[in-house]
Amino acid sequence: MKRVLVTAFIAGYIGVLTLGNATHLLQYGATSHALMYMIVWDMFCGWSAYDTRVHIIAEGESQTYYDLTHAPWGELHPYGYIGRENYDAWNSHTGTLGLNVLKHTQHEPINRIMVVEEAWPKKYNLPDAIWNKRYDNPKEDYKYYRMRLVMLPDGTVAQRYNSFTQFQAGQMVNDNPRLVAESMNSKPLFMIDRDPGREIMVNSRSKSAPEDAPAAPNGN
Repeated sequence: MKRVLVTAFIAGYIGVLTLGNATHLLQYGATSHALMYMIVWDMFCGWSAYDTRVHIIAEGESQTYYDLTHAPWGELHPYGYIGRENYDAWNSHTGTLGLNVLKHTQHEPINRIMVVEEAWPKKYNLPDAIWNKRYDNPKEDYKYYRMRLVMLPDGTVAQRYNSFTQFQAGQMVNDNPRLVAESMNSKPLFMIDRDPGREIMVNSRSKSAPEDAPAAPNGN
């Protein structure tokens, strides 16, 4: 009996590992469920020089904007002080979090749900005392806001954009004449659909939203 259990455990472990590798290779169903993160092989994703925060906003029929990031019943912080919506790097489930807030609150009919990424260089996270010892220039907070996801009230994804760092990486490749020339002389084996997305605001020096942007009150 013990031998049968050991064999079944080894077979199950290898089977789940094979499923995770195949899912990651084919990019099919890799984000179908939160538990897929436990078996999909993506542990070497690297580090970014930018820190990011996610904002989930709903637009009503009267063009009133609702803040869905901070739910009225509180926010879940799984690791430290950052909300759980910031741990979904690909924004596969952030729209669903917004739908859950709308489901349990009273509000006007909603036209769309938007997921906005806020990014800034991590060096600005240094305390002022350390910053003044390391840098001669004053500490200025440069913020970049970028649309990541647009979802309809029924859960349909209308638009999806890549992250700020991915967009900047693509811009660097396009600005390199040698890489552009090489891309023209070769034919890719796989066709990759890249949605360039759009910038919402660039080089914001303040932590608040721009003056011409509507406020996003909490849904009641």
